[in-house]
Amino acid sequence: MAAAASRPDRAYHQDYICRIRYENNLPPPPGSVKLLDIPIDGLDYYASPGFASRLHRSQPINIEADAELGMPINLVGMPGVFDGDESSIQAPLITPPVNPKDKNLLRPLSELGKPKYQGGGISFLRRTEYISSDTARARSEAAPKSTPKPPGPKLRKPVDTSKDDPINVLRAAVKGFDIANPEDAYTGPDTNDNIKGLDPTPAELEAWNDPKHPLKSSLKPIDFYPILPDLEAGTDAGDYMIAKFSTNPTQVVNKRDTRVDVGLLRPIDDEAMLAEYSAKIAAHEADPTRIPHPGGAPFNYNFFLPTDEASANNLRKKLDVDDPDRDNPDLYTAKNRDGKEVFRLERQRTYETGRATAQDPDHAYKEIALALHDPDLDDTTQDAMFDTDDPSQQRLKKGAYYYPIMQKIQLKPHRSKNLAQLGGASRFNDEDDDKRVDAWDVFVDDLDDNEKAKRSSNRAALLGEEEDAPDDDS
Repeated sequence: MAAAASRPDRAYHQDYICRIRYENNLPPPPGSVKLLDIPIDGLDYYASPGFASRLHRSQPINIEADAELGMPINLVGMPGVFDGDESSIQAPLITPPVNPKDKNLLRPLSELGKPKYQGGGISFLRRTEYISSDTARARSEAAPKSTPKPPGPKLRKPVDTSKDDPINVLRAAVKGFDIANPEDAYTGPDTNDNIKGLDPTPAELEAWNDPKHPLKSSLKPIDFYPILPDLEAGTDAGDYMIAKFSTNPTQVVNKRDTRVDVGLLRPIDDEAMLAEYSAKIAAHEADPTRIPHPGGAPFNYNFFLPTDEASANNLRKKLDVDDPDRDNPDLYTAKNRDGKEVFRLERQRTYETGRATAQDPDHAYKEIALALHDPDLDDTTQDAMFDTDDPSQQRLKKGAYYYPIMQKIQLKPHRSKNLAQLGGASRFNDEDDDKRVDAWDVFVDDLDDNEKAKRSSNRAALLGEEEDAPDDDS
């Protein structure tokens, strides 16, 4: 208490607020006062949920909707629905182009409404500028006296239409051959058989004489291979096919099974599958914009392999035209029922086409396989003796030989039982087929006259020569 009494009193600052209300005395109304009782419960009535329910019952919706609400589900008139073809009730695989009148209906919500304009400058993000009389005077003295001219319209660079001329394109192609082979360059006037190429520039000649890597200039080429067609390695069709297995085709897992290199794929005739493929081709030709091309013809294949690696190596030597021991009869590893020396390939399993793509015949060389061949580096051809008049001598020349790839397929294991239970499209039952081939005897022989005629026709077409096509029935 003594300490509290000795503490000095604090002084508080106080403001005196005085409120004065001014009165405005009005004279009394001339008539007698009469108050009316006006009900104001209408707001509660219209805001109650019952009002909306009664309004819904009393005002029916003025929409004439059918039983299916505009979405017919009658499948009787749809073609091919009950046959498994649902293309008539599905959207087209290739989206048709949008009508220009309907493009405004496909705009996103962000583009609807009034356009939003953003200010060009933001004050609080600008760099600090100090304003003074000296700075303003220096800027006014440094500014040009004349008013700058407004930028004119940007002129487009003229396009040389002569470069797209077919003759000019052909001259540019011939120029590349003239640079590579200047001794064979044609310098005379243009004729139906010869055309003069464009004059090469010094930079193009330097690029050919001293080639450089486009990204790594320090790299230098160590060898050159001319690109040549392999005229003696053609097939009956004149092209090749790439087959890729979706799974491992053999039981070997620790290393690569070299037997696959000489494996045999035997197509299985399935008339129902070919008829279905023909129907798809006809549908594509009838409406190519809506129905895409089905690709290459699908087949089921039986896959055969040699019994062991030794037999595979002997078969590989037999197929190698550059191997000096290819004519040795001891390379065969089995005998057939007639006692003839053969290679026996056993059936592994049946495969079906999972995905197939075919090239356009007009663009046969869009995809090619390339093989580098140098007789000086090949031990099997250094000691081989070949007749100079034999056309196969051309295969011994150094070059990068190309082979056209017209079809690529992906093979997956065939599961006929599962497909039959699911109602699949494949109707080939390999397990129940009495004509299944369990082994295939292979004998390597020379070409017959019909095969030689087919290859000669393909070679003539490649060289631009005219030759009658062989008869397949001959």
